[in-house]
Amino acid sequence: MAMILKGSEVVEAINERAMNDIEDLKKQGVEPTLAILRVGEREDDISYEKTATSRAKKIGVAVKNVVLPLDVTEDALINEVLLLNADDAVHGVLMFRPLPEHIDEDKVRNMLAPAKDIDGLTDLSLAGVFAGIDTGFAPCTAAACMEILDYFDIDCKGKNAVVVGRSLVVGKPAAMMLLDRNATVTVAHSRTADLPSVVRQADIVIAAVGRGKMLDAAYFTEGQIVVDVGINFVDDEMCGDVDYAAVEPIVQAITPVPGGVGTVTTSVLIKHVVEAAKRSVK
Repeated sequence: MAMILKGSEVVEAINERAMNDIEDLKKQGVEPTLAILRVGEREDDISYEKTATSRAKKIGVAVKNVVLPLDVTEDALINEVLLLNADDAVHGVLMFRPLPEHIDEDKVRNMLAPAKDIDGLTDLSLAGVFAGIDTGFAPCTAAACMEILDYFDIDCKGKNAVVVGRSLVVGKPAAMMLLDRNATVTVAHSRTADLPSVVRQADIVIAAVGRGKMLDAAYFTEGQIVVDVGINFVDDEMCGDVDYAAVEPIVQAITPVPGGVGTVTTSVLIKHVVEAAKRSVK
């Protein structure tokens, strides 16, 4: 029976640290503030906005919601980003993507100041992750994986880690962050030859391939730590990239879906806002 790496425990620890930092910041006259920039009325964006707003306010982070129409011009959107960059009262900016097709998304996201880029959107933020320096912040989902490993005292030093997935949102930044923890890292993906054999050699597996229950019992062996990033729906059931029912009896520890990485991601977003506020004071 595997140890279940519950996200709720990690969230509680992150929030406790954040509230202590917020108390210190407010004594210095600084109120950590998150700006949420949304274009249009996508249901998933609105749902996440509500969740992020609720969690932020719950621990003492102020929220500024900026909503623009779906037909907003590229220039008007860029102007809004520049205004948020210049607003000293705003410490972190979350900009929902994808943007409408008539907008050059790469151009707009790179207008965001890295110091306020709390979800690793800009090229400069990602460069900071790859270089191991504090230019902006890592994408929240990749950072959430590391928060889980850290909270449960899973030492990455000298371990073989396999990241299944190569996106700039999770796979590649997670691999760099594992390297920073002195793991030996392999980045695999859906086209890796004999993928089950590659995954079985790992001590730590981060599954971020985006295919529901793709990684079944054939991919795993005893003693492994499994962090499942996937959020998929198979037969109307939410599931991860790992076949939890088949794999949980085999491995040493595993994150559930739901209740694992996704639970932690929003709290990491809020943590990054607080960290950005602390950096602004320095």
